[in-house]
Amino acid sequence: MNNGKQILFTGVLLMLFGIIGSGLVGTTYVSTLDKIADNERKAMLRSLNQILPAGDYDNDLINDTLEIEADELLGLKDASNVYLARKQGEVNTLIFSPVAPDGYSGMIKLLVGIHNDGHIAGVRVVSHKETPGLGDVVETDRSDWVLGFNDKTLQNPGSANWKVKRDGGEFDQFTGATITPRAVVKAVHQTLIYFERNKTRLLGKPQT
Repeated sequence: MNNGKQILFTGVLLMLFGIIGSGLVGTTYVSTLDKIADNERKAMLRSLNQILPAGDYDNDLINDTLEIEADELLGLKDASNVYLARKQGEVNTLIFSPVAPDGYSGMIKLLVGIHNDGHIAGVRVVSHKETPGLGDVVETDRSDWVLGFNDKTLQNPGSANWKVKRDGGEFDQFTGATITPRAVVKAVHQTLIYFERNKTRLLGKPQT
């Protein structure tokens, strides 16, 4: 084989290896994306079920959603989805994804479930950057503080008391950390206000 043919052969061989390699990388990437999406879906469902046990609804909670526009009450700059929990076709609980923008170390992302009668089903912190040992007490594996929102409404404890105790309200702050619980209490309260103002539209979405 002369030099020209050898160079051509080598070039074709390298090209084939490149095509095969690119195909393998692409296939791996797609399969990885699917796996990541499935893991994220399962993680979200676990979080939702901490607020609302699976027996309290009979629809596909992950996929039965309503898109809402960005709203300052929810701390959102972009549209988001509200998860609609149904029993026999009727919406019994809505789970919002508000953000407390004023945490000590930045945004605190939440899930806030509200029953159709305005009572809180539950609250969970899904991500934050608060100080370990102080602000991270908002997590359920660190304390039961966040469970104190269960069954609260706009009227209970009343707007003047939707604050931490240091500000004259009902909710405990943490030793050495007031900013974090203050931000979460405010975000949950504002989510209740948003629900009250928009509940007719939110509860009226038919099942598809």
